Amino acid sequence: MKALEIQEIETYYGTSHVLHGLSLEVSEGDIVCLLGRNGAGKTTTIRSIMGMIPPQRGSIKIFGEEVGGWRPNRIFSKGVRIVPQGRHIFPMLSVEENLHIALMGMPASELSKETEKAYQMFPILEERRRQKGRSLSGGQLQMLAIARAVMGNVRLLLMDEPSEGLAPIIIQQIEKTILQLKQKGITVLLAEQNLQSALRVGDYHYIIDNGTDVFRGGQKDLEANEEVKIKYLGVGTSET
Repeated sequence: MKALEIQEIETYYGTSHVLHGLSLEVSEGDIVCLLGRNGAGKTTTIRSIMGMIPPQRGSIKIFGEEVGGWRPNRIFSKGVRIVPQGRHIFPMLSVEENLHIALMGMPASELSKETEKAYQMFPILEERRRQKGRSLSGGQLQMLAIARAVMGNVRLLLMDEPSEGLAPIIIQQIEKTILQLKQKGITVLLAEQNLQSALRVGDYHYIIDNGTDVFRGGQKDLEANEEVKIKYLGVGTSET
């Protein structure tokens, strides 16, 4: 089953035309990477799927259901979550308060269970549970953003540049977590500039440029295509 099907979407910021007939698919249970330079349209794609910037034309289906025109809260109810670029943690709330705000209204017993799952995923968050978000390191903020996003009933996770600004050792931990989420049955669409990281976790890859897809293929296809990597990602063999 397809977790996500995008067909020929056209998305604008005001009068600025950002996505030009973009199409992509994500099969249920896969990790699919959306690669491209800054300004290629990766974040706009994520925000279009989540209903934050609805496309003016085209189709978006989530688990077979057309969601065009849906508000983000309705898409959220389908089990879709987002880890946004920049993390967007509440700086004046504690780690635990940031986690709990994602599941407001949940019974206390369930909330406790979900919080424990978050701490098992990232033990450092339990150690820091009383600390304010503003006091966390960049890596800890990203861990908190991921843990918050996967609390509750999650089927499709949209991740926007999760490795951005992080040390290599933290990136490796984030990659391990993404692979663990896949093992738990969560489908992932990962927007990323870090080609090495994408190749380590992705089942399938799309490259977009100027709002349209210019490459699609598996790990070996992408690794072997030097022309595409250099032209659209600015990296060659020595950097992959």
